[in-house]
Amino acid sequence: MSQPATYGGWQSEKSGFIGRLSGPGFAMVAVASVAALIPFNLGSWRAALVCVPISLLLLLLAFGRVMGLSADEWILLAVRHQIAVARKHNIFLSGAFAPRSAKTGEQPMDLPGVLARQRILEAPDGLGGRLGVAHDPVAGTYTAIARITFPGLALVDTDKQASRVAAWAQFLRSYCTEDSPIVRIAVHQRCLPDDGAALRSWTTRHLAPEAPAAAVTALSELMEGAGPAATTRETYLSVTLSSSRARLAIKGAGGGQVGAAAVLVREVGTMHAALSTASLQVVEWLTPRGVAQAVRTAYEPTAQLELATRNAAAQNPDWTGTPAGVTPELAGPAYAVTNMGTYEHDGAWTVSYQVRNWPQSTVYATFLQPVLRPRQNARRSMSLIYEPMGPRRARQELSKEKAKRSSARYFRTKTGRDESEDERREAEVARRQDAARAAGQGVLRMTAVLAVTVTDRAELETACAEVTADASAAGLELRRMWGTQDVGFATAALPLGQGLPERRMGF
Repeated sequence: MSQPATYGGWQSEKSGFIGRLSGPGFAMVAVASVAALIPFNLGSWRAALVCVPISLLLLLLAFGRVMGLSADEWILLAVRHQIAVARKHNIFLSGAFAPRSAKTGEQPMDLPGVLARQRILEAPDGLGGRLGVAHDPVAGTYTAIARITFPGLALVDTDKQASRVAAWAQFLRSYCTEDSPIVRIAVHQRCLPDDGAALRSWTTRHLAPEAPAAAVTALSELMEGAGPAATTRETYLSVTLSSSRARLAIKGAGGGQVGAAAVLVREVGTMHAALSTASLQVVEWLTPRGVAQAVRTAYEPTAQLELATRNAAAQNPDWTGTPAGVTPELAGPAYAVTNMGTYEHDGAWTVSYQVRNWPQSTVYATFLQPVLRPRQNARRSMSLIYEPMGPRRARQELSKEKAKRSSARYFRTKTGRDESEDERREAEVARRQDAARAAGQGVLRMTAVLAVTVTDRAELETACAEVTADASAAGLELRRMWGTQDVGFATAALPLGQGLPERRMGF
């Protein structure tokens, strides 16, 4: 049997203005340097007593780190959050009396924060069904969402593991082209306690009339005990199309939202074979009601039981009640509050984390399993977000990364500082990435966001400690998304293919 394949070489982007300093941090260092020189120019000890403490304080604020963030970043987050609190922009109340559309007579979907501009459109899927499309008119994106299943990697041999991972890599690489209209691919998975509704519904439909009463009673007792103790996983694949990059194709398909939906349907139709090669089975492409249900159950976890029971009943051909799913106008929460470190929504509390550092050593393909380990006191959600880059942009970005690291190395040499082993490793990884790109491999920007949700406020910190410990076991370094919990929830807990904004612009 061959040895299991290992994976590694993730490279963090350099986002500092100079080295690891942000723009405000660099300004504080500059002011500190000027303040330290003033006493020498004046030749005054009194000036030194004033300027030296100020200089030291500014250097501490610039280089100090608390939970991975610098002092200027904490100040910026705190000021923005307090402004939002003062204006009550951190509180969301659903618009039950929002005006209805003059064209359709329906109320618009009412979502909080960065999701307020989202709309759920309906388009034919080409097979006689209807496809739900999440449309962001500001970003100009259209997102289709599929519910998928997969056999997993833990119980298969190493050759099949490597084959499935390679097929997934090839699927992602196929979108690293200059003319690809797909700008984002996201995989979203939820791990939540199983209510047992689907199991009970299946048993009721398949129960033989002549079954012994004692066997039926024993089976009912077993389901009542095993159902709530089990857990289930929901996995979604989101594919996002950019209207600006697909401008000509959309125009050829009729233009506007109709043309964009047609192009998106064509794109998702061509990826079934590649997904099958990676052993991913598309159960269904969500309808508008299916998309709304995925959003609603994230905001209100207690609605999961009711909707699962109703959806199971709706599978009966004789069902005449409410169809499966949720009306898009009711997808959002009735109430939501964004706090500095938590997000409260419809009787639940969520804390979101971003993966700041991936494992430094090589890992196996199953290294993320501890993160989504089932827990009875909380539900966990995780979104892996991939942004394919075309060859031209990949060359520019990797060249920029190499230039930044070369400049930092030159600066360290001029100042007499020794190069650390971490810095040598980062430079070597950057060279290998550029060599792989030149050899024809694709380049992706990738991030991961996690969310942990509880319905009992007293269990929140325990659930947070557990997810942090499990992430450490997987080799991940998490950072709590302070001051941006609403954005984190929209990205980590919802399968809408949201990307993290480059800069926080308020609530």
